[in-house]
Amino acid sequence: MAIIRNVCVYCGASAGHDPVFGEAADALGRELARAGLGLAFGGGGDGLMGRVARAVLDEGGRVTGIIPKFLIKQEHALLAAQDLTVVDDMHQRKQMMFERADAFIALPGGVGTLEELVEQLTWVQLQRHQKPVLIADIAGFWRPLLALFAHMRNLGFVRDGFEVRYLVAEKIGDAVPMLLAAAQRS
Repeated sequence: MAIIRNVCVYCGASAGHDPVFGEAADALGRELARAGLGLAFGGGGDGLMGRVARAVLDEGGRVTGIIPKFLIKQEHALLAAQDLTVVDDMHQRKQMMFERADAFIALPGGVGTLEELVEQLTWVQLQRHQKPVLIADIAGFWRPLLALFAHMRNLGFVRDGFEVRYLVAEKIGDAVPMLLAAAQRS
């Protein structure tokens, strides 16, 4: 049985156009803190990234931000985080986020969020780790990606034994319980 202490949340440095995304980020932050789980995130104070971190802080939770030097001003580093680490580049950021996390959640976001999510899914697929990865499919945001995964499988590009393993929550209230249940099974 794996123990989850910290969850890495990948999400947009933008808020998106639909307020439901920001509401989901706020709700996830509250849920993490109430469950006693720390947040590891990209360190920015803007968009969904900032909202999830502020919600954790507002509930008395622990926040670890990891941000590259070149993004400090662009993403408005969240100085309120209890632990804010400045690194040289994106590779160091992603590595530290991975090391500090026992599980991963992807909220809606842009290309960077997609890249971070797909990297974790690849590492699980290649058995580089067994940490749970959950896709928060808020308002159907990730449905095209989930359809693409099915398309890859159907056309034989995801071979037997190399399945892409992930959890999907359509409601934020399901995310933390799903991660904790997955950790119990591993």
